[in-house]
Amino acid sequence: MTDALPVIDLAPLDDGEKGLADVAAAIGAACRDVGFFYAVNHGVPRALIDDAFAQSRRFFALPLEAKQTIAMDVVGGNRGYSALMREALDPAQGPDRKEAFNVGLDLAPDDPDLVAGKPFRALNAWPALPGFRATTLGYFDACAALALRIHRAFAHDLGLPLDFFASKFRKPMATLRLLRYPAAAEDAAGAGEHTDYGNITLLATDDVGGLQARRRDGRWIDAPPRPGAFVVNIGDCLMRWTNDIYVSTPHRVVNASPRERFSIAFFFDPDPEAEVAAIPSCVGQGGAKYPPILAADHLKLRLDGSRPMEPTEG
Repeated sequence: MTDALPVIDLAPLDDGEKGLADVAAAIGAACRDVGFFYAVNHGVPRALIDDAFAQSRRFFALPLEAKQTIAMDVVGGNRGYSALMREALDPAQGPDRKEAFNVGLDLAPDDPDLVAGKPFRALNAWPALPGFRATTLGYFDACAALALRIHRAFAHDLGLPLDFFASKFRKPMATLRLLRYPAAAEDAAGAGEHTDYGNITLLATDDVGGLQARRRDGRWIDAPPRPGAFVVNIGDCLMRWTNDIYVSTPHRVVNASPRERFSIAFFFDPDPEAEVAAIPSCVGQGGAKYPPILAADHLKLRLDGSRPMEPTEG
């Protein structure tokens, strides 16, 4: 097992069959082992990433009263602001010492899915910050395009048609989450031990460390910041889809720094109505480990496990 996350150059993905095969093999190996890897030369402009972090810092610097006007409880649909100590990814450990802001697929008010009340379809809410909406939506779209490219590599590695996943992500339940962790505090973790819920997560971080992943043998390893790279990890939905061939690895954030920490996570979940059933090439003699499930039902089950907590002083 690795003591460090593998670094995978995504540039060859678009260089023909050999490039795709080489990248797919490297990604497949990482997904079967630690379930995490760094993606470099991924195609998302560094300037866009920097702009997204700048907007995140502007948002979290707003007065609490302004942020609470677009809180998740007000907005609904897993969109909007989540305050400090409001969530518990590991309930046994207590509330997470972080605050967040969620942006979902941006829909028009008359979008048919929204009008029909389909699950996880809602309007985004926006703070009164010039450029915030345009920057975050541009970043959202760039991450979605990158996630689809990575899914082509998954398909190649799993012996599927390269467009297998594309039809399941036409209007994905994707979430862009801006995150702020206060400077180090005793007896309070930034984010408790957890696995992610969807197919993959694309994480960009500032230069303050704290992310740790747990190998299959139980040992925790650090995932130090790597300028310009994304940390990519497998989520529960893709692990289920691959019949546990790919691993959704427990991870946590422990901010031991005297500085606050910022990160931006892009969670890529399928369309609500997409059926998540064991991929035939991943089913051995033991058969499928999970029954088929709709992606929306899977996400609801996972979100309910870390439902918002009552506000806590401190």
